[in-house]
Amino acid sequence: MTKKILRHTRNFLFFFIGSILLYFACAFCLSRITINKNPLNKQEIAIYIMTNGVHTDIVVPAKHLLMDWTKEIKYSNTQSADSSYHYLALGWGDKKFYLETPEFSDLKLNVALGAITGLNSSAMHATYYKNIVEDESCKKLMIDSVQYAALVGYISKSFDQDANGHFINIKTKANYDHADAFYEAVGSYSIFKTCNTWANSALKKCGQKSCLWTIFDTPIFLKYQ
Repeated sequence: MTKKILRHTRNFLFFFIGSILLYFACAFCLSRITINKNPLNKQEIAIYIMTNGVHTDIVVPAKHLLMDWTKEIKYSNTQSADSSYHYLALGWGDKKFYLETPEFSDLKLNVALGAITGLNSSAMHATYYKNIVEDESCKKLMIDSVQYAALVGYISKSFDQDANGHFINIKTKANYDHADAFYEAVGSYSIFKTCNTWANSALKKCGQKSCLWTIFDTPIFLKYQ
């Protein structure tokens, strides 16, 4: 009986470790495959990709003829953002992670397990900026109006909406900044769909360089070195 238990335990460990290695090998290989390697489009609208070293945001104009985000993501839902803030950074992620884990040291086991398994709900994080500075963690992309319309559609569909079609603000004090707010989102975070997977899909949607699939931010930014 003891030998049988040890054999099953060994087989499980081999399977578990093998699955992890396969997962990261796929993540590495698929992220190196470039989609829309040489985008051809009119340079009409500036958007940005921004990372904090872990998480990728898509930055768009707060107001544009194609979309006035301030009508749904109201300045009044932040602590102090106003019309002098001309840019809006948007990111999708695990709701519990966003609201209950201000620092990685605060990460709880149930939050981590929920995020890994896709059992937690998701949220959109919206942050207003007055100005955007380009550097290694923030890259500017020029797209055309058709591509921007596609991007607007992709982002808008990521927000959960009420019966009247309005974005649903999450009332919380777990803000990261004086100019940010959280909103209910569609979908669940998992090991196959992370915040960076969402941002990468946004770039695909608007015809810009992106990874075939990625769970990390670094492969996205490698495309824009």
